[in-house]
Amino acid sequence: MRSFTRAASAALALCMVLLSFGSSALVEPKTAVAAAASAWGQAIGGGDPEKVLTLYADDAVLWGTLSPTVRSDRAALQDYFVNAFKVLPGLKVAFGDQLVRVYGNAAINTGYYTFSYVRDGEAKTLPARYSFTYVKNGERWLIVDHHSSAMPSTPK
Repeated sequence: MRSFTRAASAALALCMVLLSFGSSALVEPKTAVAAAASAWGQAIGGGDPEKVLTLYADDAVLWGTLSPTVRSDRAALQDYFVNAFKVLPGLKVAFGDQLVRVYGNAAINTGYYTFSYVRDGEAKTLPARYSFTYVKNGERWLIVDHHSSAMPSTPK
């Protein structure tokens, strides 16, 4: 009976230690990376470039869907999103299939998404493919590399 009490006490102590780390310690890394992508999508839908930028590391690089140039500093990323929100009013994004791979404190999320927006009073969509590369910073997964390109049309 005494060994059972010690084992139960040890199990309870272990549970308390695990719970003290908060729920983020219990979240599977792939789920956390997918949640980071979802947060990006919500920020895009919010139309606030500053909220989008908080999801990128300070040294992040962006090959934007609508840009012929790479953006490799904070000011260039901000400029991209400020202009995107101006050019594409009501911009939203819906994710399709995602392939998340985690390698320690780095992760890659590859898949496709569809942007929607309004131009001249008409709803438009732009299907695109993407790759996000993340690095874990504390409890947050930050984007360090983001490539997005319009989905090519099917060959005839």
